[in-house]
Amino acid sequence: MEPGAPAEGDMIPLCVPELRGREWEYIKDCLDTGWVSSVGAYVDRFERALAEATSNRFAVATGSGTAALHISLLVSGVHPDDEVLVSSLTFVAPVNAIRYCGAWPVLVDAEPDYWQMDPAQLVSFLESDCSYRDGVLRNVRTGRRVSAVLPVHILGHPCDMDPIREAAAKYGLVVIEDATESLGARYKEEAVGHLGRLACLSFNGNKLITTGGGGAIVTDDEEMARRAKYLTTQAKDDPLEYIHNEIGYNYRLTNIQAAMGCAQVELLDSYLEAKLDIAARYRRGLESVPGITLMTQAPWATSAFWLYTVLVDEGRYGMDSRALLHHLEDERIQTRPLWQPAHMSPAHAGSQAVGGDVAATLNREALSLPCSVGLKEVDQERVIAAVQRYAR
Repeated sequence: MEPGAPAEGDMIPLCVPELRGREWEYIKDCLDTGWVSSVGAYVDRFERALAEATSNRFAVATGSGTAALHISLLVSGVHPDDEVLVSSLTFVAPVNAIRYCGAWPVLVDAEPDYWQMDPAQLVSFLESDCSYRDGVLRNVRTGRRVSAVLPVHILGHPCDMDPIREAAAKYGLVVIEDATESLGARYKEEAVGHLGRLACLSFNGNKLITTGGGGAIVTDDEEMARRAKYLTTQAKDDPLEYIHNEIGYNYRLTNIQAAMGCAQVELLDSYLEAKLDIAARYRRGLESVPGITLMTQAPWATSAFWLYTVLVDEGRYGMDSRALLHHLEDERIQTRPLWQPAHMSPAHAGSQAVGGDVAATLNREALSLPCSVGLKEVDQERVIAAVQRYAR
């Protein structure tokens, strides 16, 4: 094959579900018994499995990861016109969920090494741009109460949580983890999802485990779990007479989806091992390619390597990340850039940003490579060879 010519073979997708467990058996059981909606044994079973997987006492299954974020903010006491510190470099869902509550995001930059929320910039904002009086923290610029911190563990790697938790405790802020991309990761031997007051998970089709769509809230706090269940099931105070004392939400997960989730979570450990193997092969194959910076893992972390991502230095590699994306697309290899940072999003124009240069650079240079749990080694070698071939 001539250099630069499209590779022969099937399309290599970015990240697709791996369905090799008991999904058919469990879903068929739902169909055979008629328990297909939001009530059924598999919902309870899935919640117990998620609580165990994240070292929590409780889990509340939801219809989506975004629903989990919305409810977590509400049960944490985030009120209209409050502010919540959140990662700027993230999929837009957590930032949107803050606005659903009538609150405002304060968008914190990423740090350059592991691409997570920058604790130093967060602490600097709290100490220099806020006032703390009578147990209430307020943003000096806006006068609004700051009520919570929502660090997003992106791409499978945890945020550096100790300084974030210490600052939150100092100023009375609730810590809500967005762990939707990092199920199975660990921070200093603690499970991601067990590092704040509560955490949110997503089971969209491209996540490590999937229910097709869906999410969950996990927590050790019994009262928060009880209230989350109440709000996600239409806030029924008397289900017989349909009495509702509050506005609730239809954020329930169906029994069919939970059945799929039960089958998926049974294989979580093997899926994590597959992701580690994929990351190791990319490291061996691409570490010597000029202009390619590899995804790394902090000494205090165990990454789940959910979406294996590299940075492309245009000057050293010979083209930028978007040009490489299109060349790989010609070879039937699907890749994807990172999300537009929220501080650059027209949807969130006017939200206060804390830094932003690092997130903007990562957005410009990052490219996520195929990393499905079921990725064949021969297909991964095809990706590696293509990235090598296009280097200057």
